[in-house]
Amino acid sequence: MNVQRSSGSYPSLAIKLNRIGCQNAYILPSEIWIPYNMKEQKKMADVPPLQAEKSRVRREWERVQSGLLVIYALSKRLQAQDTLSHTKEAVSKRKQNATTSVLFTHPKLMTIKPSLDRRIQTLFPVALACFLVLGTARLVLDSLKSNQSSIFRVHGRQEGGEYKKPVFVLPEDRFEKGCDVFEGQWVWDNVSHPLYTEESCPYLVKQTTCQRNGRPDSFYQDWRWQPHACKLPRFDPLKLLDVLRGKRLMFIGDSVQRGQFESMVCMVQSVIPDGKKSFHRIPPMKIFKAEEYNASIEYYWAPFIVESISDHAINHTVLKRLVNLDSIAKHGKSWEGVDVLVFESYVWWMYKPLINATHGSTDDIQEYNVTTAYKLALETWAKWLESNINSIKQKVFFMSMSPTHLWSWEWRPGSDENCFNESYPIEGPYWGTGSNLQIMKIVDDILRESKINVTFLNITQLSENRKDGHTTIYGERKGKLLTKEQRSDPKKFADCIHWCLPGVPDAWNEILYAYLLQNHQNFM
Repeated sequence: MNVQRSSGSYPSLAIKLNRIGCQNAYILPSEIWIPYNMKEQKKMADVPPLQAEKSRVRREWERVQSGLLVIYALSKRLQAQDTLSHTKEAVSKRKQNATTSVLFTHPKLMTIKPSLDRRIQTLFPVALACFLVLGTARLVLDSLKSNQSSIFRVHGRQEGGEYKKPVFVLPEDRFEKGCDVFEGQWVWDNVSHPLYTEESCPYLVKQTTCQRNGRPDSFYQDWRWQPHACKLPRFDPLKLLDVLRGKRLMFIGDSVQRGQFESMVCMVQSVIPDGKKSFHRIPPMKIFKAEEYNASIEYYWAPFIVESISDHAINHTVLKRLVNLDSIAKHGKSWEGVDVLVFESYVWWMYKPLINATHGSTDDIQEYNVTTAYKLALETWAKWLESNINSIKQKVFFMSMSPTHLWSWEWRPGSDENCFNESYPIEGPYWGTGSNLQIMKIVDDILRESKINVTFLNITQLSENRKDGHTTIYGERKGKLLTKEQRSDPKKFADCIHWCLPGVPDAWNEILYAYLLQNHQNFM
């Protein structure tokens, strides 16, 4: 008999295995015996790591199954021997006590009480089976913990075999269920905010760097959004990068969405060492990569979500707009397989009450009411989601409209200006005419009917109060900073659509971060 032992001592079991003829018994690290054939080992050098891992686990499981059969045969043979022994003993006693056998013919007296040895024999297979289950679990885990494991490559080890810091989302990292994080107020907080500065983030475009472009005040940077019924988790860039490890986060939309993308990049990039991060501009995309985390934060220019003649990220038409309401496949190719998708589309629809569009033949151009066209476009988008999104692996968010502050009389009756020279938020409830309630209802209806779970981030109301956060005359117009003459006429040239950074979009991302933590599953 050939026995290999890793630890422990089972002389009686080895003798019984030998007695019933078991050959090549192998003892696992978990003290479990299974049949083992040395010839079954194969070199896996030329096999891909994942395939090699699966093959190794399959072979070990086959050995475990063989071990079960051996243990079952062992227990049956021992029970048979025990039964034979008891039968011989009973026959012998009946011969010795033939004169008194009549006393044992009563049914109650014919029941023979099992001996203690027989009880142990009966429990023996159960005990072995328990050990076998534990050994099997240990075997699988030991196999998965190898550097070739695709599971632990994501959840337990980095390449090279070093353990990565596990991501544990604590209760305080999550807001209470049922809490509406979009109902709250802006509180002054110049201690924890801003989360970054213009100087600390080299990825900001001129359109958003208001301080660098000459804005004299910086109060707009020091406001923090605070929900009424709960607290948002404090933003932790390292925790976000851990959650995004091996994943892609993509923002899709117009220039307002591009501002949110730049905000998110600035919120995380400072904790990544130089040489471990990169930024690429590949129109219609911008891609920021955190190399050590194999994570990316990306932006995709699609102002209408569906296809249009304005899809070139740089050379796009502003005044003449033509939208293909049922075409999305070209964009969709770049969205496939992305782990977290954040969509936004509003401002480009609202240039005029009517918009030129096609639905069906691209040659059949018609004027559509904006709300009708918007609904048709979102229906096309929803169909794409249903055909291409795996809800188990991917998360989808939709940002509500970013408000505009074009007319000061809406928050300060009697005035005739815009958002220029505003330094403080609006107090109390406020809803401007620039935010279209019909569009909000269309989005709500589409998302309710969608078969794909889409999280709606309703940032409109909280942003309505921030008339102070826009770039006004301290941004770009047609790719260039405003001239001195243009700045002298803020009523005509002030931009009350885009936001300064740091600023309001940071709060949007703090909410997005909270939802990512809310949905994150701790892996043990």
